[in-house]
Amino acid sequence: MEGDLKEEKSSIHADLQTHLLNENNNHVQKGGLRTMPFIIVNEAFEKVASSGVMANMIFYLMEVYHMEAVTGTSVIYIWSALSDGLSIFGALVSDSYFGRFRVIAFGSLSSLVGVSLLWLTSIVPQLTPSSASSCPPTPAQLGFLLASFSLISIGSGCIRPCSIVFGADQLKHYNSQRLIDSYFNWYYASSTISYVIASTVVVYIQDLFGWRVGFAVPVLVMLCSALMFLLGSSLYVKVEVKKSPFSGLIQVLAVAFKNREIRLLPGDCYNHSNEMDRVELTDNLRFLNKACVVRDVNIGSTGLNPCGVPTVEKVESLKTLIPIIPIWSSGILLFTNTVQNFPTLQAEKMNRNITSWFEIPAASFILFELLTITIWIPFYDCILDKLLAKYTNEPRGLHLKIRMGIGLILSVITMVVSAIVETIRRDLANQNTSVDMSAMWLVPQYVLLGLSVAFNDIGQIEFYYSELPKSMASFSIAVLKVSAASGSLVASLLTNIVDSVTGRGGNISWLSSDIDEGHVDYYYWLLSFLSLLNFFYYLICCRVHQSFSSSECRLSHAVNIERSDSIEDKL
Repeated sequence: MEGDLKEEKSSIHADLQTHLLNENNNHVQKGGLRTMPFIIVNEAFEKVASSGVMANMIFYLMEVYHMEAVTGTSVIYIWSALSDGLSIFGALVSDSYFGRFRVIAFGSLSSLVGVSLLWLTSIVPQLTPSSASSCPPTPAQLGFLLASFSLISIGSGCIRPCSIVFGADQLKHYNSQRLIDSYFNWYYASSTISYVIASTVVVYIQDLFGWRVGFAVPVLVMLCSALMFLLGSSLYVKVEVKKSPFSGLIQVLAVAFKNREIRLLPGDCYNHSNEMDRVELTDNLRFLNKACVVRDVNIGSTGLNPCGVPTVEKVESLKTLIPIIPIWSSGILLFTNTVQNFPTLQAEKMNRNITSWFEIPAASFILFELLTITIWIPFYDCILDKLLAKYTNEPRGLHLKIRMGIGLILSVITMVVSAIVETIRRDLANQNTSVDMSAMWLVPQYVLLGLSVAFNDIGQIEFYYSELPKSMASFSIAVLKVSAASGSLVASLLTNIVDSVTGRGGNISWLSSDIDEGHVDYYYWLLSFLSLLNFFYYLICCRVHQSFSSSECRLSHAVNIERSDSIEDKL
C-alpha cells in the first residue's frame, strides 16, 4: 500500500519540472489551478477505496470465504501483483493509444464497479459460502470475488501512473516554478493522507460496524472519485498521444532477434535519428546493434529513417537499461518482506487496547510503517544528507548503492526482530496463562521495515533516474512497479511452498491458520536467511555493474557531447 507513495515521489519530479517550465502550450483557455481539485481528489479517493478494502481483506477471506491463512494471503499477494503490474499497462496505453483522460476515466469506472461487486458479496448471501458450515466457496462465488479484485486492480493500474502526469499537463502554460512545486507538494500530501485514512478510518469502520457498512464506505468514496473527475472534463487540457518509449525498446529486441543471423561489418550504415538526441553507436552489448543496421546504403546515406528499423538512440537506450537489471532483481525480496500479511494475524491475537474503550484494529499497525517513511524522508533530505555530505563528499550524503545496501541490511534485521517477537508471543499463547502480549511489540518491526523501504526503494528510484537517459525517466517508476509485482508473486509462491513442505505427513504447517499452533517465527527466520543471501547477491551485482560501467559510454554523456558539437558547428 505504501509502495505507490514512495515510488511516485522521486522518479518523474525533476523531469516534469523541466518539461513544464520550458514547453509552450496553446491551451491557455483550459487547464490551470481550477482543475487540480478534480484530479487530486480523484486519485486520493481511489487510494482510500482500494487500499481500504485490501488492508483488512485477509480477515474477510478467512471468516466469510472460509479460506486458510495461506490461501487467503496468496490471493492478496496475487491481487497486489496484478495492481502493480497493470500500472505498466496503464501507462503504456495512455501514452500510445487512448490518452490520459480516457484511461483515468475508464480506471475510475472500473474501480467503482469493482468495489461495488465486492460490497455485494457482503449483502447477498448467495455470493458467499454458508456461515453455518465451513464449506469452501463454489467456483461461481469465487469467480465473482476475483472479478471484483480484478476490476479494482485495473482501476488502480489506469489511475495511478497517469494521474500525476495528467495534473502536470494542466499547468503547461504556466511559467512558475513555485506553482509547479506547490502542485507536487499537494499531490504527495494527498497521497499520504489517503493511505493514513485507508489504514485507520476505513479499517476501524469495518471492525466496528461489519463488512456491509465497511465495504459501503469505499463504494461511496469511489463514486465521489469518479464523479469529481468526470465533472471537470470540460476544463482539462487533453494532450495528444505519442509513441511510448516502451514500444520502442520492444521493437529493438524483436528486430535484433530477427537479424540474429546478420554479421556486422565495419562499413555498415546505421539508422540514426534526425533530432538533436543523435548519438553514436557503442560496442557494448554489440548483438543489439543488429537491430539498427541498414544494409541499403542509399537509404542510410540520405538520412531517411527506414520503416521498421529502430534508431541507434533506441538501441543505446536499451543498453543503459540492461546493466541495471541485476541490481533491480535484488530488490524483489524486500517487497516480499513488505507485503507479508502475517503481522496482521499476529496483531489480531495480541492485546491491542490503548484505553479501556479503544482497541487498535489489527490491520492499522501498518500506519507505523507509513509514519516512519513519512518522517524519515524529509529528515534525510533536509538534515542528514547535508551532515553526511561533509564526510562522504557525496551530494546526497550517501552513495545510492550504499543506501540501497543499507535498506537490504535493515530488511534482514526486520525479519530477525519479527521472528524473535513471534517466538515470544507464541510461547506466551501456548502457556495457558492470562498474560496477553501487547501488540505494541510489533511496532519496532514496522519501523524497521519503513526504514528499509525508505533507504532501498527510494534509493532504487534515484539510482535508475541517474543511470537511465532523461528520455527514459518514466522507467524509474516502471521498473519499481515490476519489482513490487514480482515481490508479491514471490511471496505467494514462497508461502505455498512452505505450507506444502512443512504440512506433509499430517504435521501442522508453519503457516497454519491458527498461528498459535503453527510456527510463523520459523517462516520469519527463513525470510531472514533468504534476505541475508539476497544482500550478498546485491554486493555481487554492484561489482558486476561497476565493472560494466567502467567500460560503458553513457548515453546521456554522448547526448551532451553531440549537442555541444552541433552548437559549435552552427556558431
